[in-house]
Amino acid sequence: DKDCIEDLRFYPAQNCQAVIDRAVSIKAGKAELIYVYIDVEPIGFNRGFYTVDVRYYYKVTADAFVGAARPVEVCGLCVFDKRVILFGSEGSAKVFTSDARHGGEEESADRANLPTAVVEAVDPIVLNMKLVDVCECRPCDCELTELPPCVCACFGCDLCFGSDGKRIYVTLGQFSIVRLERDTQLLMPVYDYCMPEKECACGGECCEEDPCELFQ
Repeated sequence: DKDCIEDLRFYPAQNCQAVIDRAVSIKAGKAELIYVYIDVEPIGFNRGFYTVDVRYYYKVTADAFVGAARPVEVCGLCVFDKRVILFGSEGSAKVFTSDARHGGEEESADRANLPTAVVEAVDPIVLNMKLVDVCECRPCDCELTELPPCVCACFGCDLCFGSDGKRIYVTLGQFSIVRLERDTQLLMPVYDYCMPEKECACGGECCEEDPCELFQ
């Protein structure tokens, strides 16, 4: 997929919100994909197909210009939700392994029925970034209520989810591959060890030939 994600809400670190409120302009920096949450659910009316809900977490940096002083770097979080529908076939076999804990969640048969979703993505490209007042913000802005611990650890401080000052919106270009994987049984032919019936033609004369010719 090649997604152009427009006007993502930028959630700055708390020590950066005061700089954003005083900024007169903003310059785009870079974006880093730090975490991807994936959820797979079967589609009831179309057997063999599954919805894959993907949530991308980005760490975005920018340069905020406050008056005539040198720009100040600010960093924050952007979140993008994506849903795709893929064919993953039907898995009716129940798989039990010896490393599963007795009575634990690992014994659930769902692990065999659902395929595994894999997301391959690169760091996105920052296409645009704009600084707006709260009165100009979109009414559909939603506040994040919970973040994975690994995402919070990337910033080193708390994030500012609500502000009466200025806000930043980011447009990103994201390349990604989303696929479903499932274990399958393969029949592999097995042959007995056989003694060679022909003599090897590589003698002393072969070793004296040009090695590049042998390679060709």
